[in-house]
Parts: sequence; C-alpha cells; structure tokens
Amino acid sequence: MIDAATRLYCVFGNPARHSKGPVIHNTAFKNKGINAVYLAFEVQDAAKAVQAVRTLDIQGASVTIPFKESIMEHIDWIDPTARAIGAVNTIVNEDGVLKGYNTDCKAAVAPLVPFGISGKIVCIVGAGGAARAVAHGIAAQNGEIIITNRTEQKGRILAETVNARFVPANEMANIQADVVINTTSIGMTPKADKISFPPEALTSEMVVMDVVYTPLRTRLLETAEKKGCITIDGLSMFIAQAAAQFELWTGTTPDTDLMRNTISGTI
Repeated sequence: MIDAATRLYCVFGNPARHSKGPVIHNTAFKNKGINAVYLAFEVQDAAKAVQAVRTLDIQGASVTIPFKESIMEHIDWIDPTARAIGAVNTIVNEDGVLKGYNTDCKAAVAPLVPFGISGKIVCIVGAGGAARAVAHGIAAQNGEIIITNRTEQKGRILAETVNARFVPANEMANIQADVVINTTSIGMTPKADKISFPPEALTSEMVVMDVVYTPLRTRLLETAEKKGCITIDGLSMFIAQAAAQFELWTGTTPDTDLMRNTISGTI
C-alpha cells in the first residue's frame, strides 16, 4: 500500500513510456517487503529531472536514453568507473547527496563472455551512454573494437577513448566483425521496423547482440537469426543492470529469476 512513508524511485528517459523498469522494480520491492514505488518519467531536460529528484526527495533513479551523459554535470558525486566511462545510468540519493553510478558496463559484457571476447573484433553501433559502457567493458576483456555512429565527431571521440577504430555510418556495410552490438534506440518501439546494422554485412559466424528489449526480438536480431548468427537479446543486460541498481538503492539483492519471469510475460 502506498502511504506517506513510501519511498519513490523512477526512470528518466525519452522515450520512457515503453520502459519495463516499473514492472521489475515494483515486483522486486514487493518481493522484499520494501515500502517503495518505481515510476517512469518521460522528461525533456536533464537539469530539470535532477531538480525533481531533489525537490521530491526521490531516493533513486535509473537514467536512460538520451540522458546518460548529460545528467553527469547535474549530480554531486560520480563513481570513478562511471566517470571513466563517461556515462551514468543510476542515481542514488544519499541523504540529499546525489551519487552517480554505471551498472551497464558489467551487465553488457556478461552475456558475451561464454562466446569469448579477447582477440575478437567487436563492432559497436552507437556512441552514446550505452555505447560508452559497452566499449569500456569490451576493452577490459581485450576485445578489438570498431565504433560506428551517425554523428562522426561523437563516434571518433569514443573510438579514441577506448583505442578503437572508427568507421562512418555510410561505410557500415563494409565492416567485418566477429561480434556486432547495437547500443542505439534504432529498432525500439514505436519504431520497431528500423534496423541498426546492414543485413548484407551479417554473416553466419557472427554473434549479434541488441541492447533494445522492446521488442525483445528486434528487426536486427530477427534478421541475424535468419542469417544463422548467434543472437543475444537485450533482456539479459537489462535484468543484470537493474539488479545492480536495486542493490545500490536498497542494499538488498533482488531475485533475478523473478525479475526475468515477470518481465517475460509483458513483452
């Protein structure tokens, strides 16, 4: 029951109405007997979103596209890992001090580890906050990184940061890689008909991962599957990063199987 003592948590993004964060976090709160509620807020401005956290005493927030980078200048303290990545996806309100973390990095790499990363050529599509986290995780595993992005300057900056090669978006079809990871919102509901990587560049030897989880089977993953690729959907990463967020907020480890089962029935 929501009452005056209920703690408020949320996700900030644009778009955000598709987010399954409320589904899994509210289920986890109930399962652990925590008097809290998690809501999705579709916002236009990072500074105003952070001000809302302060004004409403929101205890924690998830940060998603397109605010993972811009949110950083508005919070009080940033974890060294998040600062190195250059993106924050989690805010913790610690007695009025807003602290930023990144739980995307380890969550992105975990599903790829069984297929091997060291020495593999990994193409990352995008150069935003999610791409930064993925790139740092791949670099830590000694993967050989290619960055491709529609905005060349932003892509080149990320490539320099992780000692990667940059390929302009209009040359994406020429990319040869062992692993392809889409970190953009291309293919996300309501534009699920879009594809983030040229189908003609996909080969059966590739592992193809998409961080988008709505829909679960994006056009990229469907196309890759038809080509004979190994595919990894965005749910594994989403659950892992959300579980880490929940632990930062509450000091409690959530039941990830319950989270997965709950969200699987809503996609």
